[in-house]
Amino acid sequence: MGALLALTSAVCYGVVDFAGGLLSRRVHFAAVTFLGQVGGLVLACVAALLVTTPDVRTADLLWGALSGVGSGVAMHFLNRGLSRGAMSVVVPVSAVTGVALSVLCGVLVLGDRPGGLAWVGIAVTVPALWLVSGGGTGPGHAVTDGLLASAGVAVQYLALGQAGPESGLWPVAAGRVAAVLLLLPAAARHTGRLRLPPRRAAEALLIGAGAALGLILYLLAAQRQLLSVAVVLASLYPALPVVLGLALLHERVDRRQAVGLIGAAAATVLLTLG
Repeated sequence: MGALLALTSAVCYGVVDFAGGLLSRRVHFAAVTFLGQVGGLVLACVAALLVTTPDVRTADLLWGALSGVGSGVAMHFLNRGLSRGAMSVVVPVSAVTGVALSVLCGVLVLGDRPGGLAWVGIAVTVPALWLVSGGGTGPGHAVTDGLLASAGVAVQYLALGQAGPESGLWPVAAGRVAAVLLLLPAAARHTGRLRLPPRRAAEALLIGAGAALGLILYLLAAQRQLLSVAVVLASLYPALPVVLGLALLHERVDRRQAVGLIGAAAATVLLTLG
């Protein structure tokens, strides 16, 4: 069940990144990022109110807030990179490095002990996602944005994974509050660019709600699965924008990306079985 939840989280993030990338090319990325977090806050609060919460602990809310700081950083640099038209580079680069940092911390600091098949899957995932990105080739600013976003991705996943199940979904809501507050200064500097047409504003809010749903699914997965495995499965999301780009935007997948997609599928099977 934990593996299925993590994979569903990856699907949510893949769709969100694809939609966010397209929207960030039409309006300023700061607007997409800030309004997205507002939309995520609304969904997270509604979901938290609907879920039974035995005991909301301060420590869990603080872990959630730290995760939200990571989310804010990740989405700021991710959307900035996507706004420059480098979707096939910045998204996989952010995921590859985020996976590496998260798994390393999970094993060395948190004491995770994945099984043999899971280790093989973890080992396959990083080069697979790197190949999906085209081997990291592309504009230097895209790689830089991806690497900066990856630090936020690692903090987001590791911190949220520390929240106990007794707090329900309130850590996710606390994270959205922290992300909104973190992004508020940048939003204030671009006040004029935040005045979007109603349709674009609604799209940004829905994208953020989708990202919050992805985090909720990840939190539920991390409570049922080793953190290092949940992170890797949830981080398979870059494959989806590539597939959507192929199907909807008629982009071409080169040989390296095709090998990477096959590797990502193999890693999914290994991690699920492991």
